[in-house]
Amino acid sequence: MSATRRQILSRTGASVAGIAFTGALSELFAGSAAAAGSAVAANGRRGGYGPLVPDPDGLLDLPAGFRYKVLSRQGDPLRSGEGLVPSNHDGMGAFAGRRGRVRLVRNHENRVTGKIAVPTVPGLTYDPAGKGGCTVLELDGRNDVLGERVAIAGTAVNCAGGPTPWNTWLTCEETEDRAGTNGYTKDHGFIFEVDGADPHRTGAVPLTAMGRFQHEAIAIDPRSGIVYETEDAFERPFGLFYRFLPEKPLGGTGSLRAGGTLEAMRVPGVPDLSVVQETGARFEGIEWVPVPDPSAAGTPIRHQDFGPRGITHAQKLEGCYWGGRAVYFVSSFARAKDGSAATHFGQVWKYEPHRRRLTLVVVFGPSTDVRLPGESPDNICLAPTGGLMVCEDGDGAQHVFGVNERGEVYAVARGAQNIGTPEAPEWGEFAGVTFSPDGSTMYVNCYTPGTTFAVTGPWC
Repeated sequence: MSATRRQILSRTGASVAGIAFTGALSELFAGSAAAAGSAVAANGRRGGYGPLVPDPDGLLDLPAGFRYKVLSRQGDPLRSGEGLVPSNHDGMGAFAGRRGRVRLVRNHENRVTGKIAVPTVPGLTYDPAGKGGCTVLELDGRNDVLGERVAIAGTAVNCAGGPTPWNTWLTCEETEDRAGTNGYTKDHGFIFEVDGADPHRTGAVPLTAMGRFQHEAIAIDPRSGIVYETEDAFERPFGLFYRFLPEKPLGGTGSLRAGGTLEAMRVPGVPDLSVVQETGARFEGIEWVPVPDPSAAGTPIRHQDFGPRGITHAQKLEGCYWGGRAVYFVSSFARAKDGSAATHFGQVWKYEPHRRRLTLVVVFGPSTDVRLPGESPDNICLAPTGGLMVCEDGDGAQHVFGVNERGEVYAVARGAQNIGTPEAPEWGEFAGVTFSPDGSTMYVNCYTPGTTFAVTGPWC
């Protein structure tokens, strides 16, 4: 699809799904209702919610019957008075508060070039030279903002993360920069725990035993407390899929500071996951190999020596979540021209710890006329009605897509033009899609210009 045609369709409100899905989707969604704490069917919304209606205010196009509220925009004053709302809104988690309130913990993926840094706050700042971190919004039952404040500062490139069973947020640094690089005074590439209810309880302490690498996302097995971690490495050798075995699993806030063992996944006979292109392909006897040096003091982990049998790599390991009795993780894309063993437009993998089994359950691919490799899945979450919500990260107009068990892809939201002209629009990718604990509201970020939306409507 040419950019011109895509722009025309975007302006007229036509629905364009730039990605197609194939695979054992019934496996992917099995257990999604349980993971969401809901009794609804796990097959997703049949047929979607109808065509998107152009927004007269030029911010967010939604199906008829849906409404959005802008909760926060970069550059506005934080309600705490600590400074300005930082830029580069990315991963996000929603947590239940008292009296029907919701707390949103939001990442800011600021590098040293970030436009608006997370304000430094005493007791919540790791490295004063770091511009990344998290802010937390407190909302009432109508999604009115009651408060907005810094939750952690002085970190770097806070991309994604994930919630813990004890309702804190693990925010992940997607960088390996060391002290002395880019002006940083401390090493970066860690996970930090953030308590949205009381950020000073967790402070700004790196969970060093969980590894120093280009972190993307995490998911925790609620039975064992094992933490699964994705690595979004930018060059060969590409990232690894990890698990962290805590010394004090499921011990509540701060328990991960007690340390543990970091291991990397080895799929026997498969050095690069991109070569697997057949949906439903299964691998038994998955192995977990101890990481020689989790601190990466001398050598990045993915470069370290894992023995004569090597280790399994994959390009663009991003989203990660727990559903039923399995952990799911996303390879956003793989490109042979970048050094991957094969090319694909996105995969979703399922690992079942009790069976030591890995299954390729979804393959994202180009449709008949859309072949832009950037149109790939990034942040994902389980919807309260079952199925997936997928943030698109690519060229042209950006969408949040729904995917149901039948493989139907439908547009849920589209970012309206925010910069440029109708002839040459520019679009900010979506990130951080998540739902309120009661399933009534979808929260999602526009990465740039940083904007947080609450979307309500007939989700069921």
